[in-house]
Amino acid sequence: MSVTKSTEGAIAVKLDLMSPPESAKKLENKDSTFLDESPSESPGLKKTKGITVIQALIHLVKGNMGTGILGLSLAVKNAGILMGPLSLLVMGLIACHCMHILVRCAQRFCKRLNKPFMDYGDTVMHGLEASPSAWLQNHAHWGRHIVSFFLIVTQLGFCCVYIVFLADNLKQVVEAVNSTTNNCHSNETVILTPTMDSRLYMLSFLPLLVLLVFIRNLRILTIFSMLANISMLVSLVIITQYITQEIPDPSRLPLVASWKTYPLFFGTAIFSFESIGVVLPLENQMKNARHFPAILSLGMSIVTSLYISIATLGYLRFGDDIKASISLNLPNCWLYQSVKLLYIAGILCTYALQFYVPAEIIIPFAISRVSTRWALPLDLSIRLAMVCLTCILAVLIPRLDLVISLVGSVSSSALALIIPPLLEVTTFYSEGMSPLTIFKDALISILGFVGFVVGTYQALDELLKSGDSPPFSNSTTFLR
Repeated sequence: MSVTKSTEGAIAVKLDLMSPPESAKKLENKDSTFLDESPSESPGLKKTKGITVIQALIHLVKGNMGTGILGLSLAVKNAGILMGPLSLLVMGLIACHCMHILVRCAQRFCKRLNKPFMDYGDTVMHGLEASPSAWLQNHAHWGRHIVSFFLIVTQLGFCCVYIVFLADNLKQVVEAVNSTTNNCHSNETVILTPTMDSRLYMLSFLPLLVLLVFIRNLRILTIFSMLANISMLVSLVIITQYITQEIPDPSRLPLVASWKTYPLFFGTAIFSFESIGVVLPLENQMKNARHFPAILSLGMSIVTSLYISIATLGYLRFGDDIKASISLNLPNCWLYQSVKLLYIAGILCTYALQFYVPAEIIIPFAISRVSTRWALPLDLSIRLAMVCLTCILAVLIPRLDLVISLVGSVSSSALALIIPPLLEVTTFYSEGMSPLTIFKDALISILGFVGFVVGTYQALDELLKSGDSPPFSNSTTFLR
């Protein structure tokens, strides 16, 4: 679907919705959206073009649909066939509520400060300025820095996930190439041909990724965005039609999984839902922003329903054999092998777009401190260092499920669950808030913080326990 999260988080797939100056600042992420790190004022967006209700709904759904959806079936396994879907529903409701909080706070400050648009970072900064605490008011500028930090961590985390995903899927395709057939309904066991270590596959992608991130023109990158959208959409449709076939008896699956694996579910799920930054640019671009709250509720309802459906069907279809990505469970025939290749192409295109976000935050800050003569060499050097960093991190953590859970727990929980409720308190406390609202906001933030701590600990613990075991389970045998 959209070059994500999600996105999880950070890409503008429609340049015609924005003028060039703003487009360089409006990429965002979980799986591919608009960057919430846009300028605090963007009259060009406000005055020139606007999107309709239907267009806003499509962008919202696209912005939430990314690679995270392919890992949700394993997340349901970590929670249980009953607890998993129920938890996804609750998390979807909370994520949607936090998005509404962010929109409401941004609207309040836009009216108060007479600004046409305000991004996530600016909203948090002004929220701290409005708080009753003098210390928070004096350190309000740190609000924007915190949002930028977590956005950078989230986007680079997405890039790490993409590298592991690329290596995982390409390794399986290469190992099965000699036994791949045109028969997608055979039920015979396929012995895969061992190839090089998955980490070497990751390193083999590095030169191509470096070339992609050296593309600094956003208009060129959006061409890759459209290609990624098409390839991932086709792949997801094919995957969905496959997992709805021949579902076995679900009674063998546990209703509630072990509590020890539930934190892994939390990290993966919040990774998929972390696209909160898309809402403010979308709201700003609508012809009639008054309709946006209803569009937000409808769009998140569609996304949550799709997440629950595909995650549950995937776990029902494959049971305990479900892998970190549903694509790794597909049969060994050319139709489904092409799905993996399409996703590989889509993720390659998406990597450069997700990478654009932290690059646009870090590089301007760095080159502003050197002469014009050294600006371009420093720009390219930082891009090279950052893409190498994501590759190194992927090599160090070559478990796709753990990378997704770790990124979700560390950064996505902060942007999607912890910060928005606290922002509501600082924004409206001086105007009077009911104790119930304050309790609700505190509860959501505490749950997000607990998920952050426990999810991060559990992902790191699982990583340490894995030791020297093979990073991928798909390198042995599977049925076709």
